Amino acid sequence: MRRRKFIALVGGAILSAGTSLSVGAQAGGKVYRIGYLACSSRRVPQIDDFLQGLREVGYVEGQNIAIDYQLAAGQCERLYEMAAELVRLNVDIIVAAGNMAAFPAKRATTTTPIIVLGSHNGVGTGIFESLARPGENITGIESLAPDIDAKRIEILRELLPQHSRLALLYNPMDPGAASHVESGQKAAEVLSRTMTTIEVRTPSGFDAAFGEILRERPNALLVISDPVTLFGRQLIVDFVSQQGLPTIYEFKVFAELGGLISYGPSIGEMWKRGAYYVDKIRKGAKPADLPVEQPTRLELVINLKAAKTLGITVPPSLIARADEVIE
Repeated sequence: MRRRKFIALVGGAILSAGTSLSVGAQAGGKVYRIGYLACSSRRVPQIDDFLQGLREVGYVEGQNIAIDYQLAAGQCERLYEMAAELVRLNVDIIVAAGNMAAFPAKRATTTTPIIVLGSHNGVGTGIFESLARPGENITGIESLAPDIDAKRIEILRELLPQHSRLALLYNPMDPGAASHVESGQKAAEVLSRTMTTIEVRTPSGFDAAFGEILRERPNALLVISDPVTLFGRQLIVDFVSQQGLPTIYEFKVFAELGGLISYGPSIGEMWKRGAYYVDKIRKGAKPADLPVEQPTRLELVINLKAAKTLGITVPPSLIARADEVIE
């Protein structure tokens, strides 16, 4: 059930598959080659959103563009060799999914244009020099992720006023992760909550992370999005549901899978917006002249079915603010 658009944007993330795929174009005319670099796989919907965005500005894969996919299937350490491979293939532009792909792309080339989609704290981590002038060959779209961690904790407090022990699940290997921990800890302290941090570094690390959550026994969880947590999104949703642990996420995809609540930018809109940058650069714009965009709207999604399973009554005031309520 859709609610009024109080927020929703261009928002965030990642892919997975240890494969390199290349789709050629029809004969005739120059084929514009895009290198797509990500830590996840072809199964994630963001790629389809990106392709849809390209079609909307006149580019069709297999006709007037070709895309070389370098997807690491959760083995993010492979991104450096994959980025180098894209440069060797002489692609015209590199689209890097999130912080994890941004740094390998930057190391691989100082000349090939790079578009980073779903970065977080891009200036603070050194991906961009500034939002207005991001760098000689790089630009992109920020997710504003660390800046809205405090709002997610406020939403948890509104939903669960008696729950004071929080845990934050995150990947410390993701550049920018420290800013999430810092913002989360500060917000928890302001709101008289305690927060413990739980690390998950690889797709094989979820069992250990879940075991630590069981030992810490928080009464609410905040999940930070990165390639690893997105890769394991169904595992996370299933685990917290089994444990009866109320959890808030950044992206709607978690709520669609059965998660309780999400608040953040729209990954799909962010990836579609990435096509705008491709088109601008294809027509001669320099990345340095294209400011990094930030979300202007965010979306609040509530899964009432999950709330019922958890025995939680969602306040009417929160439902009234929701952009979407899943029943």
